[in-house]
Amino acid sequence: MIGKVTRGQSIARLLSYLYGSGKRNEHVDPHLVAGFRLPAALEPGTDTRGDRDYRHLVGVLTSPLDTLRHTPLALPIWQCSIRAAPADRRLSDEDWADIAEEVMHQTGLAPRGDDRACRWIAVRHAEDHIHLLAVLAREDGRNPNLRRDYFKVAHACHIVEDRYGLTPTAPADRTAAPRPTRAETELAHRKKWSEPPRSTLRRHVATAAAGAETEEDFFVALEQARVLVKVRESVRTPGEITGYAVALPGHTNREGQPVWFAGGKLAANLTLPKLRCRWSAPDEGRHFGQRSFSQAKLTRQERDAAYQQAARAAATATWQLRHIHDPAVRADLAAAASDVLHVTAAITGNRELARAADFYDRAAREPYGRPPSVTPYGTNLRTVARVLALSQIGGSHSHGPSLAGVLSHLIVQLAALIEAIAEHRQSQQRFAQAAAARKAAAQLTRLRQPTPRPTNPTLFRAPANDTHDTALRDSLPPASLCPSLPWRQIVPTDLPGLRPHRRRAPTLAAQRTSDQRSWRHTDNGRGVTTDATAY
Repeated sequence: MIGKVTRGQSIARLLSYLYGSGKRNEHVDPHLVAGFRLPAALEPGTDTRGDRDYRHLVGVLTSPLDTLRHTPLALPIWQCSIRAAPADRRLSDEDWADIAEEVMHQTGLAPRGDDRACRWIAVRHAEDHIHLLAVLAREDGRNPNLRRDYFKVAHACHIVEDRYGLTPTAPADRTAAPRPTRAETELAHRKKWSEPPRSTLRRHVATAAAGAETEEDFFVALEQARVLVKVRESVRTPGEITGYAVALPGHTNREGQPVWFAGGKLAANLTLPKLRCRWSAPDEGRHFGQRSFSQAKLTRQERDAAYQQAARAAATATWQLRHIHDPAVRADLAAAASDVLHVTAAITGNRELARAADFYDRAAREPYGRPPSVTPYGTNLRTVARVLALSQIGGSHSHGPSLAGVLSHLIVQLAALIEAIAEHRQSQQRFAQAAAARKAAAQLTRLRQPTPRPTNPTLFRAPANDTHDTALRDSLPPASLCPSLPWRQIVPTDLPGLRPHRRRAPTLAAQRTSDQRSWRHTDNGRGVTTDATAY
């Protein structure tokens, strides 16, 4: 059961809508089911033309506004719609009346036994929802307390779900990103945009943060993504940057000015102070040598080695998540996996992979936007994300990587990692985050296609007699991720098994052996690859 709270000024217009025919869903038999008095005494009658007459009801509800000892609120009308899930059973008027009384009691607008509370009514014009209407003026002349009313409504919905056996909803843990408003959604529909600007900007900012090593790199990456950026400077300390806002070039208001979104309006973990916590982490695994972030150039072999290292790091993270029970380690791995997924979506340019990254975002966050403690395990994954970001910058956009090529193995390993994170969130009883992770894993699984023998023979291949233990050992991060080595060795080209490119096509016997090896390492009964070097 979901509750949505809105505020307004005109009670007559609201009653006209509630008793009208409706704009989207047809209103059937609108009537009162509950109120501060008996519904029969409050039900609006009809005039001589047969239309509803709301004058008496409006006067009764708004009379406490005339006796307020303080200034009335700017928006004195409080409205809350309570909707049941489509799969829930049909509730009677008595059930909805009890639900309305519970919501008003939990919010404190009309507690049970308080005769001097706010005046309110509950209108039902459909089988699956009701509308609560309250005037924000108590009969004793005081203003009601509206602090955290949205969370109080959510708490009341959870009580009602247990009482009537309805579909449970996730707790309000603030792990979900702010959704686009109705105005933003309708604007995107009119402009024929694929999605609202808020969603596009959230993806750009998350990808830039994942591939950046410093704050300067972050803003450079946003500019390279053609995102407008403005920074906010401190009033007390001139020159000190305290925040930022982003906008899309084609998204303007009526005056033709860009519509800006602060980082906190995109997601709780994208504010500048929380991003700085990530960049101010210990230096291990974070340096890429003396080259500039925007001037790095990688060869084709270096990019392929970076993709292979990313797959091995994802496989290692999956093992660590299942065997290390430290909550800080698991939280850091879940957050770092989002960086790898966002960067992978950026370097492929695949829209379905970007959707998987969006699905997973909620599962990666900690409740109430708290940044996870940085650990060496998550730092390894973040290092891989930055190397992948470098491969995108240094590579040629005319022949970008394909999902059917070397990145296919990385996607398989990311799907396995996210499935492990879904199990972790389920064990924490964070069901909304677990559902988000499962949705992302399912999206990645759909993207995974049967991969034939790669046409590039420079990829590393495991011997045919490798055991699972050998594959697990090979999947551990190589020494090239050590920060003491030069930047060139982060993506080495002299890995065992790397051979120069051959133009000669493989023989039929070699193809059959490769197919058998791929089948042996990938068919484990769950459709998830466990060997990091099978492809």
